[in-house]
Amino acid sequence: MSNTRHNWTKEEILDIYNKPFMELLYEAATVHRKYHDPNTVQVSTLLSIKTGGCPEDCGYCPQAARYHTDVEGNDLMSVQQVKAQALRAKASGSSRVCMGAAWRNVKDGQEFDDVLEMVRTINKLDMEVCCTLGMLTENQAHRLAEAGLYAYNHNLDSSEEYYKEVISTRGFEDRLQTIDNVRKTNVTVCSGGIIGMGEKTEDRVGMLVALATLNPQPESVPINALVAVDGTPLEDQEPVSIWDMVRMVATTRIVMPETQVRLSAGRTQMSREGQAMCFFAGANSIFAGDKLLTTPNPDVNEDMEMFKMLGLNPQKPFIKKMQPNTVEAEDSKFQALGEKPKWSRPEHKIERNEEAKEKAKTLR
Repeated sequence: MSNTRHNWTKEEILDIYNKPFMELLYEAATVHRKYHDPNTVQVSTLLSIKTGGCPEDCGYCPQAARYHTDVEGNDLMSVQQVKAQALRAKASGSSRVCMGAAWRNVKDGQEFDDVLEMVRTINKLDMEVCCTLGMLTENQAHRLAEAGLYAYNHNLDSSEEYYKEVISTRGFEDRLQTIDNVRKTNVTVCSGGIIGMGEKTEDRVGMLVALATLNPQPESVPINALVAVDGTPLEDQEPVSIWDMVRMVATTRIVMPETQVRLSAGRTQMSREGQAMCFFAGANSIFAGDKLLTTPNPDVNEDMEMFKMLGLNPQKPFIKKMQPNTVEAEDSKFQALGEKPKWSRPEHKIERNEEAKEKAKTLR
């Protein structure tokens, strides 16, 4: 019987976040040991199946078409290319492949059919499959579930209040609605956010309140440190300190005890000692491979060396939940409905996003 709480308040989580560091670390490590094997870390590989050209204005993202960054745009990869990459990932110790497409939302049609085929292909390789494709309707979530999707990633990014300072092209509600649509299937939810975007501690805690009060809580929560990319509105942000990162991981572990806490973007700026502290504080999943969508990531051999040094083992697939069945396209009960959902467009003006957009025009 799970004794996970879903009624956390902002004050309670703030108290945890602000505890004396050693006390916080000890408490998080104690919770971690109760619910997880402390010497096992899941290794996932992130694959950008469609890069760049995104219509959104997320202030942190080099894939937004309106900013001038060095990201090379690519059309959707083929099923064969994705299978080859998945086999490579499996050989290097990954148990999960996460496919990301720079879309605002999923649209029914050939490209989505191709993604469903990629999901079927990877699930048949006995690997967990995760997708992050933007907003999603309930029917589209059912189609992904039938194909054998294990997890769907849709980050809240920050607190509802600070979200408005980073993104103007979609609303926080859309994030929650998409998570809700995924919850109507047997697909697990992966949802977290980014720290270091100029937010206050209260905003970090606000994001954790939003996640921890979901019932059920997300099975997986990525904690990203902003990687400030030239050309994006957040290019001048100072890197997050390792102490903030460990605090965030530890607090997440305490309020979401059964969740896999993912140490995601920003690991290249962390020492091995810093990463070891994050693992001690409850992080039990990393992304391996030289790139995270478009930002640098430690090399997989470096990670395996670090695992050896720390006595960590890669987690096998389907430990937390059984492998989903794959239904072939011709046997599918859920067909494309050609939906045109009305996702919100708040379109308020964010000054730094506007400035980056204008700057991009002069550079093109």
